[in-house]
Amino acid sequence: MPTFPAHDGTELAYHVFGEGPPVVCLPGGPTDSAYLGDLGGLSAHYRLIRLDLRGTGRSATPADTASYRCDRLVDDVEALREHLGLARMDLLAHCAGANLAALYVSHHPENVSRLALITPSVRAVGLTIPGDLRLRTAQLRRDERWFPHAFAALEAIVAGKATADSWKAIAPFSYGRWDEAAQAHQAAGDERMDPEIVAAFGADGAFAPDTTRTALARFTPPVLLVAGEADLGAPPHTMAEFADLFPNAELVVQPGAGHYPWLDDADRFVATTTRMFSVKSTA
Repeated sequence: MPTFPAHDGTELAYHVFGEGPPVVCLPGGPTDSAYLGDLGGLSAHYRLIRLDLRGTGRSATPADTASYRCDRLVDDVEALREHLGLARMDLLAHCAGANLAALYVSHHPENVSRLALITPSVRAVGLTIPGDLRLRTAQLRRDERWFPHAFAALEAIVAGKATADSWKAIAPFSYGRWDEAAQAHQAAGDERMDPEIVAAFGADGAFAPDTTRTALARFTPPVLLVAGEADLGAPPHTMAEFADLFPNAELVVQPGAGHYPWLDDADRFVATTTRMFSVKSTA
């Protein structure tokens, strides 16, 4: 397992899949990168370099747990780029990892040649996802047998009456098919999630949305945002707002997909992402 030292000495691990041009992949969560797999077969076209965020997967636990904060992880991504010897890198980030990608681009725009944000979180850029938008998006799944129970739990969450069971009950909305594979994927992700790291990731001071948005407006390389048509966590309407923050961004809404589009339709996801990463960056 390849590792490299972060600037504070924490030993960080990464995983390499496939051959070809490198793409650095940042997981969401925050958690380790295992749930990304090979992104539906994207490794057949690119050398995927999946970073395990500090304190997760094979990466070491830092001496200072405050270093889990998202803005402080920017230095870890920069240390990885330096370790790999990349003058510029293609960067792909999923969910909460998109917050880290946005902050990295804000600090080091000259080091990113292309950017792909997959069903991204919007905390770093200060967008909001209204509860009624989540409820309307959920209605796309109303013919599923699990829908009544999951939708009732979603209504409780939107009304501010969430319980731990409520969050578990809405899990089917994250997948285009709530089959055995999706249930196993969800269970594995739940098992790996560390509440302490999650809390520290978004602690006070992690995000400065106005500053980040100003920086993204000056980022001219190609940007791809992939939204799942039925994703409550990153609804297409909000993803369109996110895309508008960049001068050179394309939004692709994957039909029938949830929060993990590479699981819902791998061929479509790979076709979309390879097309973007083949675009020449002139920045």
